[in-house]
Amino acid sequence: MIYYKSEEEIGLIKESSLLVGKTLAEVAKSIAPGVKTIELDKIAEVFIRDHHAIPGFKGYNGFPGTLCISINEQIVHGIPGNMELKEGDIVSVDCGTIMQGFYGDSAYTFAVGEVKPEWTKLMDATKESLNKGIEAAVVGKRLGDIGSAIQNYVEKLGYSVVRELVGHGVGRHLHEKPEVMNYGKQGTGLKLQDRLVIAIEPMVNLGKKEIVQEKDGWTIRTADRMPSAHFEHTIAVRKGKAEVLSTFKYIEEVLNKK
Repeated sequence: MIYYKSEEEIGLIKESSLLVGKTLAEVAKSIAPGVKTIELDKIAEVFIRDHHAIPGFKGYNGFPGTLCISINEQIVHGIPGNMELKEGDIVSVDCGTIMQGFYGDSAYTFAVGEVKPEWTKLMDATKESLNKGIEAAVVGKRLGDIGSAIQNYVEKLGYSVVRELVGHGVGRHLHEKPEVMNYGKQGTGLKLQDRLVIAIEPMVNLGKKEIVQEKDGWTIRTADRMPSAHFEHTIAVRKGKAEVLSTFKYIEEVLNKK
């Protein structure tokens, strides 16, 4: 069942999602060569709890971390640990929070120091594909329009879209219906209505679309070990233009100072 949110609920999801943006900005300050991913995880957990919220991912289906931290060929669900970031890495950081009973969810892919130009282009294209998906998330369109907008944009640039991992509804639960695929046909799928809250999260590979799961049972990586980028916003469907509930503003303020 798809649950359309009240305006009050959308406001609470926005508060939670804005805290995710602030948390990712706090993490961004410490992303550098030599930093262990577990250190970033600790920064995020402390920051979230200091703001009277709960890490949304920690313990979710047994996941051990506050953040999903996925490096280079890792696409999503990387477990924080003793792995150190290296110069030239790209690292996807996905974060969720629970505030006043509602989830926020957002992700950003960061460059560690100087990154190969083709990897930077992949990150830029993935972020822009998210914008294309959000532009399609308006009343009267269909879910397939979101996936089609993402897929068409990145495939024209020679990249591939991950099929098995999808966006989702967000609310009192982290993953609600509907599933929001990052590929599809225009004019197909659920008709979008006002106050549907969804997370749109393209995962785009430099190489082929095929994926494998690592032995840890969580981490998903590209089958060809080529790099992947991942960006995510939580949005509310509206007439004319979607309302973006999460934000990259705080993150990019930090990155512009680096």
